Amino acid sequence: MPKIGLEGLLRPEDSILVLIDHQPYQFTNLNSHEPATIVNNVIGLAKTAKVFNVPTILTSVIEERGGYIIKGLLDVFPDQKPINRTFINTWEDPNVTDVVNKSGRKQLVLAALYTEICLAMPAIQALGEGYEVFIVTDASGGVSAEAHDMAVRRMVQAGAVPINWLAVLGEWQRDWARADTATGVAGVVIEHGGAAGVALAWELQLLGAHAQAGA
Repeated sequence: MPKIGLEGLLRPEDSILVLIDHQPYQFTNLNSHEPATIVNNVIGLAKTAKVFNVPTILTSVIEERGGYIIKGLLDVFPDQKPINRTFINTWEDPNVTDVVNKSGRKQLVLAALYTEICLAMPAIQALGEGYEVFIVTDASGGVSAEAHDMAVRRMVQAGAVPINWLAVLGEWQRDWARADTATGVAGVVIEHGGAAGVALAWELQLLGAHAQAGA
């Protein structure tokens, strides 16, 4: 059963992020969301993890045929070589699970293409192994809106917690007085937060103008 109360919220020191199969081949049959939205959201999620020093695993499936992970993600972690798998289910590949296990972190944050296969399989298996699994639904997508929706329902029934990428950011930050990450968070929101990013940029411009006027 998912935790409730303060313990039910994400904590950066207990989290590990796994981004699964955001590859060109997968995007060709992504129909649950506008592909550009998923690209924006998963890159925003990755940048957020970097701000909070949350360990992040990039993994692809048969990249020699499905293509390399999208450049925007590789640019966030330029020194990381994605783990290339043959297993459809990421959680059956020890090259991935060994890294997760060694981290000692139990809050597993997942996003994948496709929701109904590459997200559902590892989420359900990891739940059975005692992980708290958070599925980032707007950084994942399926071959249809129905496929995505049914997969999310299935994972929720198994105990996974559905969440969007901005909510992940909010739970990791938790308090705007945490100045060591607030600036980085603001940068991510401006770049990937849509209307919220536009509003924040405008607010910062106003603050800058007022500071100059008062100088």
